[in-house]
Amino acid sequence: MKIGEKVYQEGDKVIIQKVHNFAPALERARQRRDGGHGQSGEHRLVGTVPLSMIWEWCKEAGVKWDDVHGRQEVIKRKLMSTDNKNLRVWHGRY
Repeated sequence: MKIGEKVYQEGDKVIIQKVHNFAPALERARQRRDGGHGQSGEHRLVGTVPLSMIWEWCKEAGVKWDDVHGRQEVIKRKLMSTDNKNLRVWHGRY
């Protein structure tokens, strides 16, 4: 969830700095994990990731938003990372 945005200029560049609070996404994942949602059956809920976080991950990886396969690979790699384990609902491998 975006909680702030600051626009400023450095020379000939306009810079937009956005501030996000991802605590609600972490809480949502914890609640689903604790409730056992998406952890059994044929379909699994791997995790819950805010769109703004996916956007940043793709930007860091140099993957364009319209590259669907590339975006899926970035999300998979990031969700499998222990740095993002709190976004996971199901902790299996996919």
